[in-house]
Amino acid sequence: RRDPILSFESYCTTPSTMKLTVAAITLATASAFSGSAFSGKSMSVTRGETSMKMATGMGVNGFGRIGRLVTRIIMEDDDCEINAINAGSATPDYMAYQYKYDTIHGIAKGTVESEEGFLILNGKKIATSNCRDPSEVGWGEKNAEYVCESTGIFLTQEKAQSIIDGGAKKVIYSAPAKDDSLTCVVGVNEDEYTGQTDYISCASCTTNGLAPMVKAINDEFGIEEALMTTVHAMTATQAVVDSSSRKDWRGGRAASGNIIPSSTGAAKAVTKVIPELKGKLTGMAFRVPTIDVSVVDLTCKLGKETTYEEICAVIKAKSEGEMKGVLGYCDEPLVSTDFESDSRSSIFDAGAGIMLNPSFVKLVAWYDNEWGYSTRVVDLMKHVAAVDAKVAA
Repeated sequence: RRDPILSFESYCTTPSTMKLTVAAITLATASAFSGSAFSGKSMSVTRGETSMKMATGMGVNGFGRIGRLVTRIIMEDDDCEINAINAGSATPDYMAYQYKYDTIHGIAKGTVESEEGFLILNGKKIATSNCRDPSEVGWGEKNAEYVCESTGIFLTQEKAQSIIDGGAKKVIYSAPAKDDSLTCVVGVNEDEYTGQTDYISCASCTTNGLAPMVKAINDEFGIEEALMTTVHAMTATQAVVDSSSRKDWRGGRAASGNIIPSSTGAAKAVTKVIPELKGKLTGMAFRVPTIDVSVVDLTCKLGKETTYEEICAVIKAKSEGEMKGVLGYCDEPLVSTDFESDSRSSIFDAGAGIMLNPSFVKLVAWYDNEWGYSTRVVDLMKHVAAVDAKVAA
């Protein structure tokens, strides 16, 4: 997912003074972040009676769809605090309006106010800025050590260095990296982060919607080869009415009135987090005229013969155990709107899949490509902070 900033001012405005706030986050050792620790929007992890607290703070660079939802999720999570938002050209009063009202996810909880230089949420003053160059934000001065990069612009280590130069400690991309930055999908391979880099990608919403189900199936039955199709809700990168796109002619057609075949790197990106599937998995997308919630169709040849009932049983068990909060299980006849604002990454639909023979099966999983993905971005930010705390101890 990416939130393109349509217009950046060529200058930076920040308040001359600000109140620095410090939040205590309860952090456990990195090895404690197993799948069983996840419970939807918040990760709470302990080992025995030992817990570790660390003064920390978070920031958001880019206040589009994902940036706003990441902010909402942080505000609803007692374990973290947002201290700075760099919002392109948006003024605080417009930011307050954008944050408070959302066509899909409803009115934001709590109070929403603004004043010059600040967005005020539930009485908390969050410093805002309009910096074209993120190095001018002063992330460190504002106690925003862990920054969500959601402009869609700073997706390489070279470009994201400007956020680090502005005082941030780590940058988490809310989109696939455009270089070889580490990619982590929460619930799949987040343990690969050991503090070795300042730049971590949370991959895409579709990779997060697909990878947990792929991991569950591959771990239990093995995947010899597979094709993925995502039926994806339209996004802000598409045209409302027929427009133009020299790069993708079909992509320039009206999102609101067409089913549009499209390419996607989401399936191949799964092989970044599950390397053993490299060369075995690819996919495509259909963009459809719905506002939110998408669904993946995974058609795969299994290495081990089984029954559809056994597959359902395995995924149900994992959804209630080691992958709880990331992988979901549904046996009701639901439709896309029933999954709006669902915080899970991938919700397996037991009633939608079919099996041709004991080793060839089609599996279906829903995902809220906005809220579910934004929840994982916050979880990854928290995980990175937890690992860093352990490394520093």
